[in-house]
Amino acid sequence: MQSPLRKNKLCKLAFLLALFAGFRLAAAANVSLAWSASSDTNVVGYNVYYGTTSSNYTTKIPVGNASAITISNLICGTTYYFAATAVDSSGNESGFSNQTQFIVPGLLVMSAGSKSGSPATMQFPVAPSHWYEIQASTDLQNWTTIGQTAVETANQWVQYSDPNSGAFPSRFYRLVLH
Repeated sequence: MQSPLRKNKLCKLAFLLALFAGFRLAAAANVSLAWSASSDTNVVGYNVYYGTTSSNYTTKIPVGNASAITISNLICGTTYYFAATAVDSSGNESGFSNQTQFIVPGLLVMSAGSKSGSPATMQFPVAPSHWYEIQASTDLQNWTTIGQTAVETANQWVQYSDPNSGAFPSRFYRLVLH
């Protein structure tokens, strides 16, 4: 038998998970999640679930009655899927909230041109409210900005091609986050 909590308000409760990326360009990163607290007086806490496959959550984090959490040690370039549940005073758990996803920035994937002289292509995940400079160097000492993104409005993969890459015997690239 389902509890009234599961059948009533919380089944209709849509958690609004907001993502705010707090990351560093390294092997691991953080993501902050926030949601609207339930007005149901029986709710005493929440659980946050996440994993790397849609609707397949491999990690559960009980967060008590907080309505926000920062999750650490996420792998750059990986897409994570998140959902939350509410827990009542009897320990009953609601169904999952709407799922949200986040691609962790901090990875640069390079592809050589398909033939000699073809432009090198790079892909990288971006975070909303940031912009990125693509810089190139032939000696790892002197860097030149060869492109930049606009201020990003979505968490997504971006692609950039260097039309001048074929003019150099070797060229190095880096991203600068702003």
